[in-house]
Amino acid sequence: MKKVIVIILVLLLITGSLTIAAAAEKKVVSLGANLSDKQREQILDLFGVKESEVEIIEVTNQEERAYLEGLISEDIIGKRAFSSAYVEILDAGEGITVETHNISWVTKEMYANAMVTAGVEDAKVIAAAPFEVSGTAALTGIMKAFEKATGEELSEEAKKTANEELVTTGELGEDIGKDEAAVLIQEIKERIIREKITDPEKIRKIIIEIAADLNINITQEHIDKLADLMERISKLDLSVEKVSQQLQNISKGLEKVRETIEKNKGFFQQILDAIKRFFAWLADVLRG
Repeated sequence: MKKVIVIILVLLLITGSLTIAAAAEKKVVSLGANLSDKQREQILDLFGVKESEVEIIEVTNQEERAYLEGLISEDIIGKRAFSSAYVEILDAGEGITVETHNISWVTKEMYANAMVTAGVEDAKVIAAAPFEVSGTAALTGIMKAFEKATGEELSEEAKKTANEELVTTGELGEDIGKDEAAVLIQEIKERIIREKITDPEKIRKIIIEIAADLNINITQEHIDKLADLMERISKLDLSVEKVSQQLQNISKGLEKVRETIEKNKGFFQQILDAIKRFFAWLADVLRG
């Protein structure tokens, strides 16, 4: 009888340990390899976790460079890694949520869009740094932490494309506004995926069409970069249903941006109509 009790206790201990281990795997923190001890503590406090509660991995500048070199300048990439990320796996269907701290160039909408492209699903993500940084490098840590938490590797091509999307959206945002850039990218991406469009010329037409519908002015250079990005995205194994589901939390914020764009569109149309009426009146006066 004593042997039976001992065996049961051992099994309970093993089961408990496995449960704790499984819970820990759902939360992973990636820390920049060049953070000081004080900065590590600062980031963990910001994430609301203790070192004993989560699995911690590090991301080096070399890892960041593997995805960012050739996309952005050396000044932005830098030579040290400080960007960090908290990734918690959520239940299936909950989608992606994103928070940012000390991230100046990349918005949470940009991260979410790029994460979906990379294959990240159902995750709570916090991207942060101990001081203000652009935020481009944080995506590397997010993807690495997600892979560690799920035990599954993301497609290398998808990860490269996601980084290109993040940088392209950021650069576009400098010219047309960050929120507008995020909306434009999402609208184009969903259309390309939904209609399974791979033809370069058709992709270009859709980019021009959606930009016009949103009343967003883009240059030929913008069109070229967006076309290159969308061609790569069109070759990934993405479904519009999955993209919509994963961005359900983010889309609520972008919907307000779309409404603002529509209101502005109506306002500018009113001005244009007023100008047309003025010149029509002026023409009548001159003729009279």
